[in-house]
Amino acid sequence: MPSVAILGNPESWYVSDLQRAGQQRGWQLDRLDFPRLSSHICTSSEHATHVGLDGQLAPLNCDALIVRTMPPGSLEQVVFRMDLLQRLEARGVLIVNSPRSLECAVDKYLTTSRLAAVGLPVPPTVACETEESALLAFSDLGGDVVVKPLFGAEGRGILRVSDPDLALRTFRTLSRLQSVLYLQQFIDHPGYDVRVLVLDGQVVGGVRRSHPTDFRTNLSRQGTAEVHRVSPKEVELALAATDVTGASIAGVDLLYDRAGNCYVIEVNAVPGWQGFSRTTGIDVAELLLASIARRLS
Repeated sequence: MPSVAILGNPESWYVSDLQRAGQQRGWQLDRLDFPRLSSHICTSSEHATHVGLDGQLAPLNCDALIVRTMPPGSLEQVVFRMDLLQRLEARGVLIVNSPRSLECAVDKYLTTSRLAAVGLPVPPTVACETEESALLAFSDLGGDVVVKPLFGAEGRGILRVSDPDLALRTFRTLSRLQSVLYLQQFIDHPGYDVRVLVLDGQVVGGVRRSHPTDFRTNLSRQGTAEVHRVSPKEVELALAATDVTGASIAGVDLLYDRAGNCYVIEVNAVPGWQGFSRTTGIDVAELLLASIARRLS
């Protein structure tokens, strides 16, 4: 029986769902917190650098680690956490998703630039640091933009700006907070987007998400979902976008404009599946554990 742990928040539905699927397999999946991880460096030990818990000298003992949270923190904390995941991976622990894919997918600028570099369709985007640059970008992008935090998920911190005065105040505030200003041209769309779930290079399924009063369709923001039959073109885009990040499991968001052009909006390497499973009836937690079992065998 493999030893599998989950990095997840207390009371997380995803931790409970994975533990439920693990129980059906006879596996025990323990939940861990990022702040509990620590590292010891000693050239006389079997592993010159090992990762443990709560400062203990004994290394963390697991075959696989599922990352279900990327909690906010200082730059030092975030970098340190990614370093710890990389050290665990170097020791032979299967990290889902891998540190490299998490570093890419969690960074909207890096992901979008890599998607564009391989020819995938993305909205016109500008990333900058000053309000002056952002105001020029606002004009160049047609005076109607979506402003997003560079790191973020579930629609948090995303706003649409189409008024020049509001743009000035928004960009000035973000600049003073030492934020990166990430602007995308607003894509006028029919009121829905498509979430495609990918696992191990295969499409698991898709849902069409909509919201009656908000351009953000995230189910965590009370959006609604229905089963979507993923088209061959959408499969092609979703698999190529996931491949760009190197993720083994990913949620790819696709958005159509009113002319029928499809854009890749986001690749989420810590994808939620609560609404997806409720809508489609697909047991994503079991599929993920089956994937881990195959990779460990």
